[in-house]
Amino acid sequence: MKKVITYGTYDLLHVGHINLLRRARELGDYLLVVLSSDEFNAIKHKTAYHSYEDRKIILESVRYVDKVIPEYTWDQKIKDVVDNDIDIFVMGDDWKGQFDFLKEYCEVIYLPRTEGISTTKIKEDLQLGMQNE
Repeated sequence: MKKVITYGTYDLLHVGHINLLRRARELGDYLLVVLSSDEFNAIKHKTAYHSYEDRKIILESVRYVDKVIPEYTWDQKIKDVVDNDIDIFVMGDDWKGQFDFLKEYCEVIYLPRTEGISTTKIKEDLQLGMQNE
C-alpha cells in the first residue's frame, strides 16, 4: 500500500482544498492529513474560524481522506513520515522547496494550487462584502 501525507489548517474548506486532497489521494492508496491544532495556529499567529475538532470532523467526511491527526509543531514532519510509514509527502506548490529535507525519508511532491481560490481570498471577499453593506 502506498501512503501519502499532507498538512494544513483546512479552515473554510473550499474547492482548492478538495482538489489538493483528491490529487494527493490519487498518488497513493491511503491519505493521512495532518491538521494544524489550535495551539499550533496560535504559534503561527493564524486564526481559524473553526476549532480543531470541527475542522477534523469536516476533513474526516471528505472521501479522499483516510485519517486525520493533529500537528503541534513545525518539527514533527520527519517523525510523522517515519512513524506512519509514508511513501509520498504532498503540499501545494506555494511551499515549493520548503520540505525538500524530507526527500531523505520519502518522495516529496508539490502540487499546483487551484487558481483564483484561497482561504485568505475568501476572508478578504467576505470582509469587503460586509463593508459594502
